[in-house]
Amino acid sequence: MNKILSSLLTLAVIGTAFPAAAQATKPAAAADVKSAAQEAQPAAAASAATPAAAAPEAKAGDQKAGAMKVAMCIGCHNIPGYQSSFPEVYKVPKIAGQNAKYIAAALTAYRKGDRRQPTMRAIAASLNDQDILDVAAFYENLGKGGDDAPAKTELTPPSDVAKLLAKANCASCHGNDFKSPIDPSYPKLAGQYADYLYAALKAYQTDKNPHVGRSNAIMAGMARQYTHGELKLMASYFATLPGDVKTVPESRFRGPNQF
Repeated sequence: MNKILSSLLTLAVIGTAFPAAAQATKPAAAADVKSAAQEAQPAAAASAATPAAAAPEAKAGDQKAGAMKVAMCIGCHNIPGYQSSFPEVYKVPKIAGQNAKYIAAALTAYRKGDRRQPTMRAIAASLNDQDILDVAAFYENLGKGGDDAPAKTELTPPSDVAKLLAKANCASCHGNDFKSPIDPSYPKLAGQYADYLYAALKAYQTDKNPHVGRSNAIMAGMARQYTHGELKLMASYFATLPGDVKTVPESRFRGPNQF
């Protein structure tokens, strides 16, 4: 009997001690898991911060390469005063000295169909991403190093124009002198042809036309506030301002190193 009681007491002690031992091992196991997770976090963060090998960063534009890719551009943009005749008549824009990032964005928009103009759509569609960057770099640097760039000036517009400019707060993006935009993806407006600027502003008001129009929610919201007469007035003012954009005449026979 005594032996039986002794055996039962032993089992009871073991049964009591086992849960306690199991509970004591849980924090240790949890601590091991937590420690392993903490050690893994820096590695995971480093992996997330490293660009994927399959998606390399886009190359920068190469102006020398761009010089060999502008054969379809120079027949319009390197002839001073050259006019587009379809779908509207206006002087093609001055793009020498324009921001490369803006030129690239514009060409991409033509290629995608967000800007609708048959000639530009066809030309842009023939360019790949690198071609666009190279052409943009070429035109941004074309003509630099010759005439001194005009100094920054802040001219006071006529009162009627000032009210129109304030209505859409144009200077907040394009700069107070309209040639120093806050981001190079925005165009320089100062010194640009007035009739081109007028056509461009009208295009933001145009819907459901396969040949004319520009899809840009921000600019559409701005442009739709104005009548055509008001757009023409603002475009004429921008054209009078001293600017960086120009048309650089291109010789008929151009060597590979000519810029």
